Amino acid sequence: MPTPPPTGPLVTRDTLAAQLRRLGVETGETLLAHSSLSSLGWVCGGPVALVQGLLDALGPDGTLVVPAQSADLSDPALWSNPPVPEEWWERIRAAMPAYDPLITPTRGVGVIPETVRRWPGALRSAHPHTSFAAVGPRAAEITEGHSPDCRLGERSPLARLEKLGARVLLLGVGYDSCTSFHLAEYRIPAPLVEVGRPAPGGGWEVLTEVSIDSDRFDELGSDFERDRPVVRGEVGAADARLFPVADAVAYAERWLAVHRPREEEILHPPV
Repeated sequence: MPTPPPTGPLVTRDTLAAQLRRLGVETGETLLAHSSLSSLGWVCGGPVALVQGLLDALGPDGTLVVPAQSADLSDPALWSNPPVPEEWWERIRAAMPAYDPLITPTRGVGVIPETVRRWPGALRSAHPHTSFAAVGPRAAEITEGHSPDCRLGERSPLARLEKLGARVLLLGVGYDSCTSFHLAEYRIPAPLVEVGRPAPGGGWEVLTEVSIDSDRFDELGSDFERDRPVVRGEVGAADARLFPVADAVAYAERWLAVHRPREEEILHPPV
């Protein structure tokens, strides 16, 4: 059967920028964007046009930030989609390339972060699993100093974004994608977990980290939106939400402590 023609609005770089400004994106601000390209409808120019539209809306003094995670640089014992045979685990650990911010691709965060991390002038933070990529005058300030033993806590770009007054843009995605909520997990009692990954100098290393879990983030986000000012609108065919990182973190600290206490939980995945 022939492929049916696209439906919905034609989305271009210019319409994206105009709709983002109408939503409330401000020239010169710092924006942490979580996005789904497919939710926008038919975008002329695909991911490149979306990134251009975001940068147009922010202007030359604005900074665009995206999560650039590479979760595949992880312990094969934990892989489930798909799993690999147990007899492969040690060989995979020995052979897995170490993280390199210039060439390690993103995984599991969509095509927009992969496009941003390759953008001219883009900088990327140093954490092998939960890096962030940024384009704009504050990119270095945001990405530098991401501690290799602090995925999404006080020594990560999230804490810098909070202090800089950055805002979150959810573009066609739900609150389960809101990385800012994870910063709250570092500020309340939380279990620790052992995390395995390829070591920078070769071989395999295991670190102890705060356990992070997006379970119930959709419910958290629904309550946050009910109680705090969140700008809502449409960009292309996608639902969009805009709110400060600091508001999301502060609300999540209170909400998680009540609704998802985890201080008694101890996790020790295989290494």
